[in-house]
Amino acid sequence: MGTVVDAANKEANGSIAEKKPTVIFVLGGPGSGKGTQCANIVQHFGYTHLSAGDLLRAEIKSGSENGTMIQNMIKEGKIVPSEVTIKLLQKAIQENGNDKFLIDGFPRNEENRAAFEEVTKIEPEFVLFFDCSEEEMERRLLGRNQGREDDNIETIRKRFKVFLESSLPVVQYYESKGKVRKIDAAKPVEEVFEAVKAIFNAKDEKAAA
Repeated sequence: MGTVVDAANKEANGSIAEKKPTVIFVLGGPGSGKGTQCANIVQHFGYTHLSAGDLLRAEIKSGSENGTMIQNMIKEGKIVPSEVTIKLLQKAIQENGNDKFLIDGFPRNEENRAAFEEVTKIEPEFVLFFDCSEEEMERRLLGRNQGREDDNIETIRKRFKVFLESSLPVVQYYESKGKVRKIDAAKPVEEVFEAVKAIFNAKDEKAAA
């Protein structure tokens, strides 16, 4: 039987290695305004924003074999294999000095979710879900011009279909665990952020209690 001193030593030696980062998944359909709100959360609450889409686009830009494969899948409106995205996310988490992360646009499906928890051994603290109608998201996507080749009407509609069929079950899974914080994302940006702030302030108050 270990002594109190042994336990204290073990804790001192193991606590840093075992301390897992705080992860919050940010989900919502294409055009729901996730990216804008993530930028606000970073500024106000000190999180590091990891966008699965940005990491994948950076990989495409690098011109690697991996990047070419990713590009072809995105063109076809398919979901990139879990292990590809998880490796990119894990690398980004490990290389960053922060201990709290917003993961935006991932997990895209149940398989992504299970693989992320299995590989990283991290469960999200909660899931921030930006709820928005398809009509509103389509209007926003067609109104912006970011030079993204996945922003044309046909591809946009494919992305909506993929989101509904694949990503909503992830939201439902976390909802069953009481981990979903739903935001009405059809409102103006400022109002949406007020709702987001209330969620993060409540989380911080709970942590401080």
